Amino acid sequence: MNYLVRRNWFREWIGRVDLLLYSAIAALLMGPHCGADAPRTVCDYGAVGDGKSDDTAAIQRAVDEGAGDIRFPRGTYLITQPIVVELDRVGPIAITGDGSATIRMAGSGPAIQLIGTHEGTADPETVKENVWLRQRTPMVTGLEIVGAHPDAVGIEAMGTMQLTVSRVTIRRASHGIHLTRRNRNVILSDCHIYGNRGVGIYLDRLNLHQINITNCHISYNKGGGIVIRESEIRNLQIGVCDIEANMDADGAPTANILIDTAVGSVREGAIVGCTIQHSHLAPHSANIRFLGRSAEEPQKVGNFVIADNVLSDVGTNVHLKHARGVSIVSNTIWKGFERDLFVEESSNIVVGPNLFDRNPDYQPYDSHNGILFRDCADCTLTGLHLNGTLQPQAGLILERCRRFNITNCTILNCKDGGIILDDVHLSRIAGCLIHHDKPMVEPYPALRLTKGTNNMITGNLLRGECIISPGAASVENNQRVE
Repeated sequence: MNYLVRRNWFREWIGRVDLLLYSAIAALLMGPHCGADAPRTVCDYGAVGDGKSDDTAAIQRAVDEGAGDIRFPRGTYLITQPIVVELDRVGPIAITGDGSATIRMAGSGPAIQLIGTHEGTADPETVKENVWLRQRTPMVTGLEIVGAHPDAVGIEAMGTMQLTVSRVTIRRASHGIHLTRRNRNVILSDCHIYGNRGVGIYLDRLNLHQINITNCHISYNKGGGIVIRESEIRNLQIGVCDIEANMDADGAPTANILIDTAVGSVREGAIVGCTIQHSHLAPHSANIRFLGRSAEEPQKVGNFVIADNVLSDVGTNVHLKHARGVSIVSNTIWKGFERDLFVEESSNIVVGPNLFDRNPDYQPYDSHNGILFRDCADCTLTGLHLNGTLQPQAGLILERCRRFNITNCTILNCKDGGIILDDVHLSRIAGCLIHHDKPMVEPYPALRLTKGTNNMITGNLLRGECIISPGAASVENNQRVE
């Protein structure tokens, strides 16, 4: 290498080093939030994030000045009043963290309150222009919210369009996420709603169409996991969530998923692919409970699918009262200490292939399990696999029911009997296998019909007695085995 080439190479190398040094020194002097394009954070508005200083005013100032992108760096931000986000005034907003920031709510009310003015439906034609321009898709993501007051709430929303809450942890609050009045097109995903004193996700006196609750852990909330009361809800999707132990052994009865339509109505939805369980120690606990308005108006809760879930360890795994139009298929259900499935004063219920089986590993063997329909009509039960119930009388019980079609069910080793039909009319039991492995010390009622009219019992394979009240059914082509 000649002299000129070496000199030029040396100068180029020195220039690169100078540039790197200059960039490094500039970054140190300017800090991470400086520069024309650097995003600002709540610290630029005076928040400290040390867990001791009251950061309420600083965070509210960031919201009120229309920053839009409200960022929380790592730290604990103490607030004593709700951060109120009036969407039409402040414009589109995202309240975000990278998972390392905590908001500690030491006052009453919601830590973050989102208030919109949307009064339309989910139809785009009903959405006013100011909602599209200033209110669409408010987001809360990547934060932890901790309640430090008995009446603290995590997030509350009303009047919003396309609210999205994701990657948020809420704990020790009164309620986790509280939706009220009116909202449309809500997405709650990838959240941990955990260990709150009241309800995890509370839909309260709410008019809402289109809500997806997905990929969340919703656990140890004493007032219920997902609870709906006094609301008008359509299109509710709950999917692939872990929902556990949302009840209090010393509290009022509730459920991991509770839909109560004594006032209002909830229709069109699905509960799919979830693990839902615990705890039978709470009074009258349930994993999924639908409570309709009345026997005269059972259609106020229904048009639902409950599919592909794992349900266990409560008083009743699925409880439907005054419901119409519910399909229950492909679930694995066990350890219902009162019963696995209880349907009362309901109609148009389809229970397809489901597994009701208590694995021997789950000891002690002390839950009743079993299925009970009471005062119901127009239902289809097909492909059920029911094994090892301790429910008194029989594994499957129908009381005061009419127009049932029960086909191709497998009912095994139920303690006191296979199927009991009491005051049942215009119903058909066909193609079922009812069997018990233990020695028959006393007569075993595989199938018993105590009272009824115009029933058909045909083509079943039974081990035990088939006891039919005179005139209650036509009985043919059944085979009894010893």
